[in-house]
Amino acid sequence: METIIKREFILEGLGCANCANKIEANCKKIDGVVDANINFISKNLVIKFQSEDKILIVIEEVKKIVKRIEPDVVLIPKKENTFKYEEKGHNHSKTKVEEGNNKNKIMAVSIGIAIFIIAVVFKLDYWVEFWLFLTSYLLIGGEVLIVAIKNILRGEVFDENFLMALATVGAFSIGQFPEGVGVMLFYQIGEFFQEAAVNKSRKSISALMDIRPDYANKKIKDEIVKVDPEDVHIGDIIIVKPGEKVPLDGRVIEGKSLVDTAALTGESVPRQVKSGDEILAGCINKNGLLTIEVAKEFGESTLAKILDLVQNASSKKAPTENFITKFARYYTPIVVISAIILAVLPPLLISGATFSEWIYRALVFLVVSCPCALVISIPLGFFGGIGGASKNGILVKGGNYLEALNSVEVVVFDKTGTLTKGVFVVTEIHEEMGISKNELLEYVAFVESNSNHPIATSILKAYGKDVCKEDIKDVEEISGMGIRAKVKGKYVLAGNSKLMDSEKISYNKAENVGTIIYVAIDKKYVGSIIISDEIKEDSISAIASLKSMGIKKIVMLTGDNKDIAEGIGKILGVDEVYSQLLPHGKVEKLEMLQKQKSSKGKIVFVGDGINDAPVLARADIGIAMGGVGSDAAIEAADIVIMTDEPSKIAEAIVIARKTKRIVMQNIIFALSVKIAILILAVFGISTMWEAVFGDVGVALIAVLNSMRAMKV
Repeated sequence: METIIKREFILEGLGCANCANKIEANCKKIDGVVDANINFISKNLVIKFQSEDKILIVIEEVKKIVKRIEPDVVLIPKKENTFKYEEKGHNHSKTKVEEGNNKNKIMAVSIGIAIFIIAVVFKLDYWVEFWLFLTSYLLIGGEVLIVAIKNILRGEVFDENFLMALATVGAFSIGQFPEGVGVMLFYQIGEFFQEAAVNKSRKSISALMDIRPDYANKKIKDEIVKVDPEDVHIGDIIIVKPGEKVPLDGRVIEGKSLVDTAALTGESVPRQVKSGDEILAGCINKNGLLTIEVAKEFGESTLAKILDLVQNASSKKAPTENFITKFARYYTPIVVISAIILAVLPPLLISGATFSEWIYRALVFLVVSCPCALVISIPLGFFGGIGGASKNGILVKGGNYLEALNSVEVVVFDKTGTLTKGVFVVTEIHEEMGISKNELLEYVAFVESNSNHPIATSILKAYGKDVCKEDIKDVEEISGMGIRAKVKGKYVLAGNSKLMDSEKISYNKAENVGTIIYVAIDKKYVGSIIISDEIKEDSISAIASLKSMGIKKIVMLTGDNKDIAEGIGKILGVDEVYSQLLPHGKVEKLEMLQKQKSSKGKIVFVGDGINDAPVLARADIGIAMGGVGSDAAIEAADIVIMTDEPSKIAEAIVIARKTKRIVMQNIIFALSVKIAILILAVFGISTMWEAVFGDVGVALIAVLNSMRAMKV
């Protein structure tokens, strides 16, 4: 099997979403490229190659494509420590140049506006008026004209600059001077606000994931040196002061503190760490001084994997995004061809129709023909949804999975570690014959004190005191039944119902979900202890939430025995329970359930991500109860719940539905406005002012609406 090589680049200065789509489409056509993807939000270009020897040739081709489509965009290879490169190095000098350009542009536009006002307010001679309008037009839209001319020379015709230049020059040619200048002014103001809105949303999304530590305090002999987290290696000692981010995964070897894990899990309540505890990169140290021994290189840390996962989430595009990209490819040429027909045919076919009147109507078509509102706002909506979910401890690996959550019909849960805690605990003590609960627990703890079985461990943990070994004599394990021992001079039996039957002791059969230990002292039954895998605090509410959202069927799969599984299923309120399953049995049950759902419905499997990998892979959407630090879960699933809470699944569906709603609002709003303006233009009702609103105004509103997806 051939190895796929991946390279990442930054498209510095990328500001046009439509152009980004064109660059992506052209890169995919290059020989030797397996796939290419542009994340417009982070300006990332990811290219996958077939072989090492073609990389340099492909990169040269990519540079030519970028130069042809967006001459001002610079292709920069993405380094491992891109955060420094972007924030501190390259951008610093570039920002000064951009600031200078912006000042010059604002000054030119301001003078242009002043001249435009003079020309509109005062009634002047025709030629004086013409030259004033032309001067103000060149000051306001000169840059658009220059870019349009350059694009025409490069064969890039259907872009926003060309369409706007053609529309406004056309307005001048038919004597509509004020409209030509006014439309260009409105367009420039709209573009300014649209760019500001896109940049604000970019920063907001980046801020959601701004958890990468800038430095680490590395201990070298008796000195503390501030270094890059990537210069710290396994076994090194680092110091984390109060208020600082923990830079790498490790183990606390000295100190005690509260740490804020909100960036990783979305949980607002700080948790305490002390000497001997594991700690993860990205946590914020709240109060104490911590000395940590590094356990993983930065690139292998949970934080690095989460950052990579979220930043590359847009490479898996949602079907709606793919549809809009294809739609944009055909929409502009169709509208431009319609504009040419509208300008030429009616004056030739309709008596009394003038060319100037129909050319004006055609120019309105040209202004509305740019699909920027859709091309910018839809990926922005999905990326905002993914960012908002990650802030809440839900990692979604792509817009396709976020969109798929809207069609969920069946949710299948694993039991142990997913709906239950996966830890045996004493949940009930039933005492009889006048013995107290504490006494009963003490006798059983003494009997079980020499065993390493999880059940024995849970009893000793519940007892919570030291066991005096001198009080225990004649311990005898009865295979498959239990244990017999002499405790404080009394004969104690602790085991299952078979033990009670074999010793001919009458007992009250307990009915419960879990392992039941029956206890007899001196041949008399004194009670039972129930040990079970504890249900997670929010499992019941999680299943209730899913049902209230209209999920058709909720199923539980487990390897546990039938009685325990069905008992837990009843408490939780699941629709179907399948027990005593091996991993391949779970896959078979999932395939059976897939045949029962509708063709467009999706099936979700929720597991703990480590031993459920085959089922996670087979489901339409695999959700892993990742738990902070579970690398296997992050690798295996399509969505990872970092807090281990089943209730987050309903939350993920809520986020998905909200994101889809925002995306659909943008599509319907943008297309409705554009179609309305096109229809009105045919009848001569809409003017170029409305057309510019249909372009930049609609794009601005759609971008602002997309930003709502970030707020969960």
